[in-house]
Amino acid sequence: MEIKINDKATQTKAATLQELADELSLPVKGVAMAVGNKMVRREEWASTPLTNGSEVIIIKAVCGG
Repeated sequence: MEIKINDKATQTKAATLQELADELSLPVKGVAMAVGNKMVRREEWASTPLTNGSEVIIIKAVCGG
């Protein structure tokens, strides 16, 4: 299916936010995700479904200044 990640069209086989995190090899810490402009707690990633056209925002923490 096709979803948008940070406003970029992306093909994925992931059915949930957790599967997407695994598919993208996101780190365990320092990452936040939102679906449809709503932040999703990490504990809810596995139960948050993705559908064709879902809009996902991924935010990665960066050290430094």
